[in-house]
Amino acid sequence: MIKKLTYEELLQFRKNIDEAKTAKKFPISVILYNIRSLYNVGSIFRTCDSAFVSELILTGFTPFPPRKEIEKTALGATETVTWRYEKNIIDAMKFQKGKGEKIIAIEITNTKKSCFSLAEKDFPACFVLGNELTGIDDYVLKECDDAIEIPMFGVKHSLNVAVAAGIVIYESVRKLMV
Repeated sequence: MIKKLTYEELLQFRKNIDEAKTAKKFPISVILYNIRSLYNVGSIFRTCDSAFVSELILTGFTPFPPRKEIEKTALGATETVTWRYEKNIIDAMKFQKGKGEKIIAIEITNTKKSCFSLAEKDFPACFVLGNELTGIDDYVLKECDDAIEIPMFGVKHSLNVAVAAGIVIYESVRKLMV
């Protein structure tokens, strides 16, 4: 018989905050570029915590903690995710490249490369997600090593940025766990 676990039972399988801060994480970083919504930022913090992402970098006018709106959706993940704010996205990208990470835009581009085509050779990776309305600027795309998109089968051509982040991050984790 299937039974939902209680909060206390869940805690037996989860890391505590101290363990989460020091444990080895997946070789995935995420850069948020000019994200408007504090709730999207908080949701992406929570996804980064759950997927054990190495680092979250907030750039441009993306809001950053402490903000109650971010915390409302992050649910404490601002304390467990390694994060920093860097005003200039190009500086942030160069820093990640200097750490040996491949910079991959999550954007609809002329390359038409699916996020499901990611392979072990693509990691360590740093995914760049852009503004909810305008996406990633061309000058930023020029600095990226690659671009991927999430296949869309319906009428709409894009997803909410936090949903898109979740799909790509978890697809990456799935590939790394194989």
